[in-house]
Amino acid sequence: MDVVRWGMIGCGDVTERKSGPAFYKAPGSALVAVMGRRAEAVTDYAARHGIARIYTNAQALIDDPDVDAVYIATPPDSHHAYSMQVATAGKHCCVEKPMALSSTQSEEMQQAFDKVGRHLFVSYYRRSLPRFQRIREWLTQGHIGEVRQLTWSLIKPPSQKDLEQQANWRTDPAVAGGGYFADLASHGLDLFQYLLGDIVAVSGFTARQAGLYAAEDAVVASWRFSSGALGMGCWNFVADRHEDRVEIIGSRGRILFSVFGDEPVRLDAEETVSEYIQHPEHIQWYHVLGMNAHIRGERDYAALAREAVKTDRVMDQILGRAKA
Repeated sequence: MDVVRWGMIGCGDVTERKSGPAFYKAPGSALVAVMGRRAEAVTDYAARHGIARIYTNAQALIDDPDVDAVYIATPPDSHHAYSMQVATAGKHCCVEKPMALSSTQSEEMQQAFDKVGRHLFVSYYRRSLPRFQRIREWLTQGHIGEVRQLTWSLIKPPSQKDLEQQANWRTDPAVAGGGYFADLASHGLDLFQYLLGDIVAVSGFTARQAGLYAAEDAVVASWRFSSGALGMGCWNFVADRHEDRVEIIGSRGRILFSVFGDEPVRLDAEETVSEYIQHPEHIQWYHVLGMNAHIRGERDYAALAREAVKTDRVMDQILGRAKA
């Protein structure tokens, strides 16, 4: 398969710049079809991005014989149903994160693709970004010695939309599986397990401090990695300012970075190193390259469902959410 031909379900904000263009610009990749429920919106998207086929029915796109793999770019409440349709059709798939509304749904999705011998990926693209590959190198090369602990503080003030209590799927647990924590913290929790190994024990507390929406707006948690290193996080989405700070502390130094920002990554050890590593124009560029290479059997790519299920299990425990 010289070119992996993708079909895309959903054409919302994430697909405009972050993901969609990567699927048709990356070498060995093509975006041949797009589906949206509103004909006007999907027609406009296809015209602006040069996509030949448009659909308003997901099954029709999935069944298109010229589609090899399907990218599901919709809110989490639809990931399970759409991905099961893709598995039934015997095609490869990528779903946006979080993978599903619970780890039970995620496990069912993974098992369905394992059964038909196709790959299911999840858009935890930070695993493939050069800035985090650099951090992984520092850790692997032992620059900070044995890792002792990791801390993450992600703080944001409420948006105007939140303050006006406008409809927002990201803060509707029935659609998102939680609030901003489920949407944003999932990226970090997946990344940390990629860098430091599996989280094997976790506990957490949640609160609705401002009461602006149905989901939690404040979360704290602590956990233990399989290596014995400890972790803790504080996420607050009704605070006074923006902050995104991760610190990995080792026996001989530490590494500092942010999960969502693009400021320099810093190594404080025998010497201090600060490196600015620019994000690609389309943030999922390396993710698309990795998936296509994995589908073609050229190399393994780590953003697979079996890894994402681990993150959903961790979030289940932190949020105390019922499995569905």
